[in-house]
Amino acid sequence: MSQARAPQPTLRDSMRAMPRTAWTLFLGAFVNRLGTFVLPFLTLYLTARGYSAPQAGLGIAAYGMGAIASQGFGGTLADRLGRRNTIAFSMFTGAALTVLLPEVNGLPAILGVIALLGLMAEIYRPAASALLADVVDSEHRVASFTLQRLAINLGWAIGLALGGALADHSGFRLLFWADALTSASFGVIALVALPHGTRSTKREDRAAGGGALTFIRADRGFLLFLVAIFLIAIIFMQNATTFPLQIIALGYSKGIYGLLLGFNGALIFLLELAVTSQTQRRDRLRMVALGGMLYGVGFGALLFAHSLPLLMGMTVVWTFGEMIESPNASAFVADRAPGHLRGRYQAAFGSMFAFAAVIGPIVGTLVFHVSPNAVWIGCAGLGILAAMTALAAHRVPVPSIRPSAPAS
Repeated sequence: MSQARAPQPTLRDSMRAMPRTAWTLFLGAFVNRLGTFVLPFLTLYLTARGYSAPQAGLGIAAYGMGAIASQGFGGTLADRLGRRNTIAFSMFTGAALTVLLPEVNGLPAILGVIALLGLMAEIYRPAASALLADVVDSEHRVASFTLQRLAINLGWAIGLALGGALADHSGFRLLFWADALTSASFGVIALVALPHGTRSTKREDRAAGGGALTFIRADRGFLLFLVAIFLIAIIFMQNATTFPLQIIALGYSKGIYGLLLGFNGALIFLLELAVTSQTQRRDRLRMVALGGMLYGVGFGALLFAHSLPLLMGMTVVWTFGEMIESPNASAFVADRAPGHLRGRYQAAFGSMFAFAAVIGPIVGTLVFHVSPNAVWIGCAGLGILAAMTALAAHRVPVPSIRPSAPAS
């Protein structure tokens, strides 16, 4: 069924139609994020062990490199082993590596464990998104990915507060054990309450028309979409790199930067469901284009947004871009992928964020060192380019060589 003829459900309709598996995934995502302590406290942990700030930065980079590799690996496992098994495998191995990390000595060994942790702890992502696509009908997918985001963000917000208290009063070892416990809990939830989802073999892939590379290479519209997502992700990564540098350069404290991030989180928590109730009725790629434009306008506004009210205003703009773009982009991937390739399509999608997480901070900080205004002009330009690319993808039909997706 084409998107033009798709039903137009309300948000309440979508929430009522959400199957038990989806709610179980939301619960698991919340529990897992509630105890995500290693990554946000990694720099503090490594410096507390006597390593320098640049060496601690290597730890973050090691996790990021592992996360990049996790996307393709996780997507393949999701389609071959099944969504449930992949999620459980990711959670249990991630928990084991988290417990191991405080016991390892020497920077090379620590970086190796961190990179392996980034790989294993993140391979669940394509599987979780693919399972949502398996069990949720197309007309309800934007709402499902919005609810997943809300569960993750709520768990993250509560978890960071708990993690700070644990680190202050009990040290990092207990912090990492708590992280491992929540990961293992999600693994148990997966094994007990989640279905396998769609699985396929190489032979079944060939019978259905080929593997992921065959389909993606032939799908120019999807390739253009991936370019648009990469550009948007480059802009988003400035949020944690050049944006705080700009705040400090304007004479504000780190607390103001934290306030703006908290404002972003509050807007998402309070408004994203309302935004979704409108955007889920509209074309996915046009919403991605609108979101990309808002990202560009928001960060581009830092050319002149120097007062606190204007900084809060630009935060509102790019936050609306995030709320509009992210669930629609995930739903588009779920709609576009053949059933036997959903994990690998989600992996291709996730890879754009992983690569942007490496490239965006490096390029952004280098340009900021030369000219801060050039960063914000660049963000505005990337937002326009991302919107144009998403609209170009909208004009490219699904290749005729694709067979119908097999039933989940």
